[in-house]
Amino acid sequence: MIKKNRVLIIITSIITLLPILIGILCWNQLPDTVATHFASDGTPNGWSSKIFAVLGIPAFIFAAHLLCALCTVIDPKHKNISPKMYQLTLLICPVCSVVCCAAVLGYALELPISDQLNSAFFIYLLLGVIFFLVGNYLPKCHQNYTVGIKLPWTLADENNWNLTHRFTGRLFVIVGILCILNAFLKFNWLVPLLVISLILLPVAYSLRIYIRG
Repeated sequence: MIKKNRVLIIITSIITLLPILIGILCWNQLPDTVATHFASDGTPNGWSSKIFAVLGIPAFIFAAHLLCALCTVIDPKHKNISPKMYQLTLLICPVCSVVCCAAVLGYALELPISDQLNSAFFIYLLLGVIFFLVGNYLPKCHQNYTVGIKLPWTLADENNWNLTHRFTGRLFVIVGILCILNAFLKFNWLVPLLVISLILLPVAYSLRIYIRG
């Protein structure tokens, strides 16, 4: 899996770390304390040192990126992971790194784009697109220990796995659409409710199949 996607892994790794270079180039213009966490309305509610903002955030996301790329190597069923699902997984961290760092550095440098990136509109829109794309690929994902709804009964029963992932895939698509709509409707309570549903409903659905036998 890694050998087949080594070019993509290298490119996505470079993109994930690219904000470090941008931060170094803007180092003298950045304040010593940088806002690194924002409320849903874009108001900063958490601050960190300049070093963490420039180096720490991209490094943390890069570590997560490498973990995603390497976990398939030790997965006994790595051949069951859909190539498209694996490639999509490799794209999530670079996008998050660029968006998060652009929002943090943009706000610190008082760039106009920072207001858009830190807004609830963009956050919900980005979440919606991610959920929608993942939902389309989940039903094509076969049993493995890295990607998917990894529960004892889904890993023990291929039919349970397939049914659960078809259900969860549709659920992710619906949640993705609702998140995109919520970017315009701005119901702050909707996204937490949807995230809870994404955790509870697939587990309840697969458990129901297991109990029924």
